[in-house]
Amino acid sequence: MDLLLFSVDPVWGRDVVAAGAAGIVVDWERRGKHRRQAGEGTQINADTLEDLVRMRAATDGRLLCRVNAAGPWTAREVAEAVAAGADEVLLPMVRTPEEVDRTLDLVAGRCGLGILVETQDAVDRVAELARRPLSRIYVGLNDLRIDRRSQELFRPLVDGTVDAVRAAVGTRFGVGGLTLPGGGFPVPGMLLAAELVRLRTDFTFLRRSFTADMAGRDPAVEVPRLLAALADLSDADAATAAERRAGFVAAVEGTAAVDGLRVAQPA
Repeated sequence: MDLLLFSVDPVWGRDVVAAGAAGIVVDWERRGKHRRQAGEGTQINADTLEDLVRMRAATDGRLLCRVNAAGPWTAREVAEAVAAGADEVLLPMVRTPEEVDRTLDLVAGRCGLGILVETQDAVDRVAELARRPLSRIYVGLNDLRIDRRSQELFRPLVDGTVDAVRAAVGTRFGVGGLTLPGGGFPVPGMLLAAELVRLRTDFTFLRRSFTADMAGRDPAVEVPRLLAALADLSDADAATAAERRAGFVAAVEGTAAVDGLRVAQPA
């Protein structure tokens, strides 16, 4: 499973990639995000073109740039990301195949295009979206939760939504985010990791919780430890995998039963 780190810190990004992460994500998405995620406690980044250029110089790992949702600005953002050396553009908040087709035309084969399935419209149309020549498809749980007007972050992982998306996706598939073994809230991180393994997840993100949990720790030690934990989960027999799935579902259901609990995660 590839690990992609959200960061604009060249030293930190270089060290995490050198330790075994697959690449870096520079995040330009902020148009409408403060309004959409008001009161959610999410992370809204302020990354820039200069950050992308700096991260390209810092590492030879795969470099992704999350642009804003499709709009009149997309042509400029795609052109700038390509010129700065992005290997892929990530298009968030997709709702229609036409948005993806227009962005594919803008990319014009100069880099990969991945999309984020984080609206109910995209979930409903995922089979059609997945027929496009995309580099990856990621299910964004937090924005999907908001779009569904739900308080349950992990509900799509237990109600069949993510399984249905996974079944439709033939390209690289991602969902969720991980931190170090022993971390994770409100669902233990290794139960979530086991769920990602069950779904045959090709990649996932390292975001705010991972960076916080890494304080004072050595990436050269901790990133291989996380990768080894994922490998161990992949080697589980059917009975153990089923037991972990049951534990994950129980943890999600237990979280949902806590009255009024907010379960927002970094977006």
